[in-house]
Amino acid sequence: MSGQHASLFENRLLRALSPADLHLLVPSLERVQLSLRQSLETAHQPIDRVYFLESGLGSVVASKDGGTTVEVGLFGRDGMTGTSIALGDTESPFDCFTQMDGSAMRISADNLRKAMSKSIAVTDLLIHYARSLGIQTTYTALANGQIKLEERLARWILMVDDRVDHGSFLVTHEFLAMMLGVRRPGVTVALQILESSHLIRSQRGEIVVKDREGLIRLTKGTYGPSEEEYERLTGIRLGKSKPVPKDDTPLATPA
Repeated sequence: MSGQHASLFENRLLRALSPADLHLLVPSLERVQLSLRQSLETAHQPIDRVYFLESGLGSVVASKDGGTTVEVGLFGRDGMTGTSIALGDTESPFDCFTQMDGSAMRISADNLRKAMSKSIAVTDLLIHYARSLGIQTTYTALANGQIKLEERLARWILMVDDRVDHGSFLVTHEFLAMMLGVRRPGVTVALQILESSHLIRSQRGEIVVKDREGLIRLTKGTYGPSEEEYERLTGIRLGKSKPVPKDDTPLATPA
């Protein structure tokens, strides 16, 4: 297999593999379309299939009794589902579903394990990605506990902007409220604050990024560190991500 085969994929992890390592996966990969809110993993259930997103967005969501949910992880073509498989587990404690429709390369969990058993490089890359997603989750917890809702929303918008092709995307207030674990009126006010500061434009469910630098400053250091860690661990640049401005001191550095 020539290195040209990697160019057939939009997923960054697949593109980062050598031709020999990619050859271990290609026979078992199939391209599938993903619909909005499609379940990719169910909490506490065996993971049968792993998805390497090529477009669209996936959310890792924690839930509690009573139906309250909050997003703890977000990924697009930079990542994959099934990080528990990469870490030697068989299930996830969280649900995972699409928050934006798209497409993915799908492989069975068994075939992914077989490829990992034959290649240290494949195993290392997937473990490093799983580690980076865990770091992202830690900074999400930091943001949820330490900064205001409009600042958390700014971070979320930046993370989505890193993973979409254009500087705009569609999302409902109801969905934002679920992802951020707040009430819808709070989301409406937070969007108005960002819009009045000329950082975004929000209209009819569409969010348009107008000032990324301003959004980054507003996150008070909670956006940037996990993106840098993704790049350090995987060697892959993450979309439009950019280091935290030097005059912006992070609130804290999670262990």
